[in-house]
Order: sequence, then C-alpha cells, then structure tokens
Amino acid sequence: MSNTKNTQESQDSQESQNSRNSSRTDDQQTARSRPGPMEVLRQARGQLAELTGMEAESVSSFEQTEEGWALEVEVLELERVPDTMSLMASYQVELDAEGQLTGYRRVRRYERGRSDARRSGGR
Repeated sequence: MSNTKNTQESQDSQESQNSRNSSRTDDQQTARSRPGPMEVLRQARGQLAELTGMEAESVSSFEQTEEGWALEVEVLELERVPDTMSLMASYQVELDAEGQLTGYRRVRRYERGRSDARRSGGR
C-alpha cells in the first residue's frame, strides 16, 4: 500500500510541476506575442495616419497603462508659409496591450512657432 501511496504522490507532484511549467510557458508566449515599446510607437503612428490622413511628426508622451498604452502624438494639420505659422495638433492616442488603436482625440491645436502660454502660479 505504501508503494501505491508513493506512486500517487509522485504523480501528483509531477502534475503540479507540469502545471507550473505550462503556466510559465503561457506567460512567456504572451510576453513574446505582445509588441515592445518601439513596435507600439510604429503601430500607433501608422494607425493614426491611416485614420486621420495626417502623418505624425513626433511622439511627445508615451506610457504603458493597465489597459495597454497611452501616447500623445504631434501632427501637422495645416501647412503654411512660413513654416512657423503652420498649424500643429496634439492627439491623445490609446492602444490595447497588443498595440491596436482603441481611440484617439485631438487635445490641442497650435501654431508651430508658438510655445505654450504660461500658466499663473509659476506652473
């Protein structure tokens, strides 16, 4: 009877080990299937350009969130002469964990040659 008990414990231990290894493998595959930060940036710029028809000039903010990624992208909305009078816009872009765009909105519009207005209180 002790052999049967030892065999059962050995099988349970092996199943537990296999389950842990499988879980680690799943986590590793998920991590590999998710794009890295540079790929997310490329995807965001491309997807935003496809939706709006405007090419991204720069990314001024980029962070990972609980849901995926959040970026602020600067685009040229209206080209003027001289270039310092061209109209620029900042778009807030949200992506899921796989780098697929889930939403965007324009948060600011400004002339290229102008800096942000100073806020009162030294901020």
